[in-house]
Amino acid sequence: MTSVAIVTGASSGIGAATARRLAAEGFHVLAAARRAERLTDLVAEITAAGGQATAVTCDVTSDESVARLAEAAAQAPGPVTLLVNNAGGARGLDPVESGSVADWQWMYDVNVLGTLRVTQALLPALEASGSGTIVVVSSTAGLTVYEGGGGYTAAKHAQTAIAGTLRLELCGRPLRVIEIDPGMVKTDEFGLVRFEGDAERAAAVYAGVPGPLVAEDVADCIAWCATRPEHVNIDRLVVRPRAQAAQHKVHRV
Repeated sequence: MTSVAIVTGASSGIGAATARRLAAEGFHVLAAARRAERLTDLVAEITAAGGQATAVTCDVTSDESVARLAEAAAQAPGPVTLLVNNAGGARGLDPVESGSVADWQWMYDVNVLGTLRVTQALLPALEASGSGTIVVVSSTAGLTVYEGGGGYTAAKHAQTAIAGTLRLELCGRPLRVIEIDPGMVKTDEFGLVRFEGDAERAAAVYAGVPGPLVAEDVADCIAWCATRPEHVNIDRLVVRPRAQAAQHKVHRV
């Protein structure tokens, strides 16, 4: 029977790349995100390539919407063995003293509480499969802080704490918890969301950086971790472009 993988935030960027990659690995992918039209196009693309996928409209900030995702998982054509908590994002690059409370609230609700809601809702199905894997896509921002990133780094630190705590609490049960922490990843939308559609400001983040990561690089890491033998748990995988030695040390040409 085909194993089912659920990917949140699947309408673009890392989520869409992960859905494509997992389908290529043989999973039936439940691609979950808010934008139904994009999901429809993604599923059509996966199906045309010979994979299997189903679109599920889901807003991870809504309890009711996440409950519907769990219902869709219960109707999936196989055991749910993989959950990729990918939905997230950043807003603003303001110092703490002038940061927008609304932006901080949004980042917490999507990154932190979204991971909590979806994990809680899908945990019974993952455990019932007999070999479930929970992937939390956090960030190197969850490991260190930087100026202007207070809201995002606080949210990602919290997401990292969820992954570590969950691993301790689930020890002894047929579940593993994997944390993926990407550094600089150049995608179509992350910077645009952070800077409220300012394309010039978003592009400046990657200006001169030779070979920033792309979504497919992170999808490759997720797929590799998730397809290890079930007794192998990759607790944390930190992945950066070669040009980024640390959060504050980036080579530009």
